[in-house]
Amino acid sequence: MYSRTKIMTAAIGSTIEDTAMPTKTARTRRKSGRSLDRYLELVRTFPLRPIRSEAELDRATAIIHALLDRDDLDPAEDDYLDILGDLVERYEDVHHPIAPASDADMLRFLLDQKSVTQLAVAKETGIANTTLSAVLNEKRSLTREHITKLARYFKVDPAVFSNEG
Repeated sequence: MYSRTKIMTAAIGSTIEDTAMPTKTARTRRKSGRSLDRYLELVRTFPLRPIRSEAELDRATAIIHALLDRDDLDPAEDDYLDILGDLVERYEDVHHPIAPASDADMLRFLLDQKSVTQLAVAKETGIANTTLSAVLNEKRSLTREHITKLARYFKVDPAVFSNEG
């Protein structure tokens, strides 16, 4: 009796044994077969094709969450998750774009996350408190020098202050 893997690969013209891969043990072949079976099951559940509606997005998101909740994904499931994530990202980039954060929004967020005051940041970075106030009130933008000092202080990449999207 043929395994599901042999039947599936026979349909595309080769079997695992026919490929130019190193010789595998029976245990490895069984593991690979289970991995392929699980991958094909995922593809049947939600085919890897462009997402075209909110309903498809919801289904894809549910599958992503279910896979991420597991600690024992095999390589094929990891591949499926990676590709499905790319498809979700592509759909969301078009249908749910996220506006870039302003300097004020980013600075406010970092102040909150580090639980520090504006005055403490001014003292530690050497940036005038009035400058930080103006940035937070969206009356001025950060300069490259400000960004460098703030990035060093908050231990973040300076690009987080890039609001060019």
